[in-house]
Amino acid sequence: MSNADPHPLALMVRKLELWNPLADDDRKALLALPFTERVLSAGQYIVWEGDKPQHSCVLNSGFAYRHKAAGSGGRQILSIHVKGDIVDLQNSLLGVADHNVQMLSDGRIALLPVEAMREIAFTRPSVGMSMWYETLVEGSIFREWVLNIGRRNARTRIAHLLCEFALRLEVAELGKLTSYTLPITQDQLADAVALTSVHVNRTLMKLQADGLIKRTKREITIDDWTELAKAGDFESRYLHLAR
Repeated sequence: MSNADPHPLALMVRKLELWNPLADDDRKALLALPFTERVLSAGQYIVWEGDKPQHSCVLNSGFAYRHKAAGSGGRQILSIHVKGDIVDLQNSLLGVADHNVQMLSDGRIALLPVEAMREIAFTRPSVGMSMWYETLVEGSIFREWVLNIGRRNARTRIAHLLCEFALRLEVAELGKLTSYTLPITQDQLADAVALTSVHVNRTLMKLQADGLIKRTKREITIDDWTELAKAGDFESRYLHLAR
């Protein structure tokens, strides 16, 4: 790593400070954690269900996603992760993975030993509090996704997800609120909103015909944020970005 390169754990520190400001010595302790960098390709697994992970993972570039498979073979995508996310923080305590984490695109990760993550969380209360916030916000997003697929129609589900991506990508400095690259295929989007790929395509076309969005391959332009948020029953409170 050259002097000009960002520290591989800097994005983790930035993400944790979204929830709770850290003192300088806490930031230095986080940056001093042992880690291993890896470059992964789209489709590679970070965590397999049933594994006993030895590391937590920081996503430094690219996208990743959580998913579980039903007995019938159907897949449900549970969340999408973006640059800076601490993808599997809960494994530092739970010990056994109850779901899969897989790369959605090519990307770079930093792996931190779970023992080191436990130690810093318990010996530095401000760091532990930030990690706690991180897992609580993840739970909040999971609850919203359950509501999305359980009680919203197809148009509302997809409009809601497009709004969430817009905000999260803007915070991660990967896009703008009204213009960004959707990091998933149509089939993957279908698995995230529990619809068929055909239904997803038809719904996206209708949102475009109604003047709410424009699509060029994976490029999304939101022409009317207010109306898209209304169509998606979208209220950003669950993302807790106001902190």
